[in-house]
Amino acid sequence: MRVAIAGAGAVGRSVAGELLENGHEVLLVDKAPTAISVERVPQAEWLLADACEITSLDEAALERCHVVIAATGDDKVNLVVSLLAKTEYGVPRVVARVNNPKNEWLFNESWGVDVAVSTPRLMSALVEEAVSVGDLVRLLRFSQGDANLVELTLPPESTLAGTRVGDVSWPEDTALVTIIRGSRVLTPDPDDVLEAGDELLFVAAPAREEQLEELLSTRG
Repeated sequence: MRVAIAGAGAVGRSVAGELLENGHEVLLVDKAPTAISVERVPQAEWLLADACEITSLDEAALERCHVVIAATGDDKVNLVVSLLAKTEYGVPRVVARVNNPKNEWLFNESWGVDVAVSTPRLMSALVEEAVSVGDLVRLLRFSQGDANLVELTLPPESTLAGTRVGDVSWPEDTALVTIIRGSRVLTPDPDDVLEAGDELLFVAAPAREEQLEELLSTRG
């Protein structure tokens, strides 16, 4: 998979390193000469250019990319890169970094964003996830399709503890995608039995989050 990352700062380089380790082809784009540190991510392609310029994106061959990640520290730049990637080059998947939570409402499909990642929100969510049992925690927002990635740790008193996944009447527009049990990551199967302390990850419509939380947290 070919991935272009706009922004070669700490965030961009870190993401590039992870993707390269997983066998993907990565191009890092940044207009600041001081950001071009090839020795830090030598396996990546590097391009000194302004990712907000069509000529730069042409040079980057964005039309050949499967994913574009707008990872600069400037929300305006990330929005422009996302819009150009989606509308001018038809990139299938556009992920954008949100630096200021006040701007999060802008990062949606109208700006070409498929997934918006708010670092402050994610840090807050991870803190909540670490201390919350029985409370729904929103981890990520998927702009396309109007859905969120949410997590809930099943409390010991939940009526669903000991219930087969296939026997649960999940709310509409909700999908259980992963069960984290201790150090294991389980792909949900209808015959899997839910256990107290399971971390359950769902993709759910925002309108269903309250209903989902009530279902999972209901005490016996």
